[in-house]
Amino acid sequence: MNTPRFSVIVPVYNRPGEVKELLDSLLVQTVKNFEVILIEDGSTEPCRKEYESAKAAGLDAKYYFKENEGRSIARNYGMERASGDYFVFFDSDCVIPQDYFSALAKSLNEKPVDCFGGPDAAHESFSDTQKAINYSMTSFMTTGGIRGGKIRLEKFVPRTFNMGYSREVYDKVGGFREMFSEDIDMSTRVRNAGFSIGLIRNPVWHKRRVDFRKFFRQVYVFGKSRVTLKLLYPDSLKIVHLLPAAFVIGTVALILLGIFVSQWFLLPLGLYFIAVFIGALIATHRLKIAAMSIPAAVIQLGGYGCGFIKDFTTKIILRRGRNVEEEIEMRKGK
Repeated sequence: MNTPRFSVIVPVYNRPGEVKELLDSLLVQTVKNFEVILIEDGSTEPCRKEYESAKAAGLDAKYYFKENEGRSIARNYGMERASGDYFVFFDSDCVIPQDYFSALAKSLNEKPVDCFGGPDAAHESFSDTQKAINYSMTSFMTTGGIRGGKIRLEKFVPRTFNMGYSREVYDKVGGFREMFSEDIDMSTRVRNAGFSIGLIRNPVWHKRRVDFRKFFRQVYVFGKSRVTLKLLYPDSLKIVHLLPAAFVIGTVALILLGIFVSQWFLLPLGLYFIAVFIGALIATHRLKIAAMSIPAAVIQLGGYGCGFIKDFTTKIILRRGRNVEEEIEMRKGK
């Protein structure tokens, strides 16, 4: 058997149904120069049956079950057992377009890079909530467009829902650290080691969170992790990362001024919500999704901003809590 060019590494925790959709999409790829490595991270609802079904249908796949230690350690476990020239990372809730590996191979042949990443998008079959969250996560109005396949307000940073790097990078830089925003940490380490990083506009369909409550918890953690990254890499904090905190502070100030001084102070918020609505309507052509994009944007910016403000105040201003290395070691269970 020929050595695969790509090793697809997917950590899994209690998502058998979503893994089936991911494996089904990998079964119908137009190019088959890849292997799939599933690492079950101590799940109580394992996906072994879904793996066995895909394996029987012809997918070049391996399955490993290990104790729960976190997604980064699971990815590292998979890389240790991979045979490809490139390691490709998907989240278990992704669905891969049929020509993904064909387009990836073509891009790397034409313009080789050591590390690459791509955007994510919403599939037509996703729920309206997922589509609204997807718009919020990829819109210039909320993220500066940095997750939507455009290089805008900071250097492009690959994320593990659609990311890969060469074996040479792995040999020199190593694997992921068990921490929040581990993909940003990895991308920073790859860049600092002198390797090239490229954006390949080759999207995957990413299901994201299924309700706004879970979405808030996710972006709240993202905001906290940005402070951790600031402590690890002092020069990594950019203006774009401060905008959600500014949104939170500004929104509170405008609401208070609107209540106690003049309702005209609420006008900037109204104009922003109208802009989000119009942008989402143009992007999705759906009134309902456009309307839902307004609370999604508020949660996106508000959750991230609140998490950032909390940890920035605690860890940087007050200098309390564990240092970064202690946190990382704690998450490894050491």
